[in-house]
Amino acid sequence: MEMLNEFKAFIARGNVLDLAVGVVIGAAFTAIVTSLVDDIINPLIGLIVGGVDFSGLSFGIGEAQFMYGNFITAIIKFLIVAWVVFLIVKAVNRLMPKKEEAPAAPAGPTDNELLKEILATLKAK
Repeated sequence: MEMLNEFKAFIARGNVLDLAVGVVIGAAFTAIVTSLVDDIINPLIGLIVGGVDFSGLSFGIGEAQFMYGNFITAIIKFLIVAWVVFLIVKAVNRLMPKKEEAPAAPAGPTDNELLKEILATLKAK
């Protein structure tokens, strides 16, 4: 029963809920990026390089077919997602108030000063 209570406390923490929301939004964002790459960017790149359709790029060795065009598309998708995440983090960091630095701790006596003080106290006894 104790483990169930700990699990409830774990799930109720804000970090877990934030993570769950992030995963759901990330999944939805993936669909947008996939459409962007497949429907807009790849055709533009195809126009630039002479009508090459990345999804059709492949080579075969024996019975195996290697679809490296799909891999190129996956790399493009990854770079777009990474760029957008970078921009979002940069914007959030700009909007968040800066944390004020903690005031410096008052300087205490140095080790030598403490040792001299201890020596003086011992001599006085």
